[in-house]
Amino acid sequence: MELDQRLVDAAVEQMDRRGRTEAAAVYLHDGRILTSVSLDNLNASATLCAETGAICQAHTLGATITASVFVSRWESDAVTVLSPCGICQERLALWGPDVQVGVADPDSDRGWSVRTLSELNPFYWGRHFGDQGAWPSPAVHAS
Repeated sequence: MELDQRLVDAAVEQMDRRGRTEAAAVYLHDGRILTSVSLDNLNASATLCAETGAICQAHTLGATITASVFVSRWESDAVTVLSPCGICQERLALWGPDVQVGVADPDSDRGWSVRTLSELNPFYWGRHFGDQGAWPSPAVHAS
């Protein structure tokens, strides 16, 4: 499944349902959508990004993530799509360089566009461990 407005809408619905300022949604290879919110904690070092829950659930299901989007609503009612942080890029890397992610794009009519992990991070350090500089396989990521 490719990242589209339906995935963004699912993340926004989760954000609104939970009364949060941010949420995430991922597409699985079979079209299912998983959503999640950040795990906030009084101890800031125990918090987790909004994408983490959906990423962990996909991994638990043995499913492949094809696209991921993070949405935020801060100082206004406007919803913004932001690229995944570096940690979530690392988490999504398990599913390869072609995972699509939403990124803020002020030149787009909708305010966001789609990039692959490879486009987002063309100098990904993990390629050092792949065969002849290729993106490392899930098995290499897990070793």
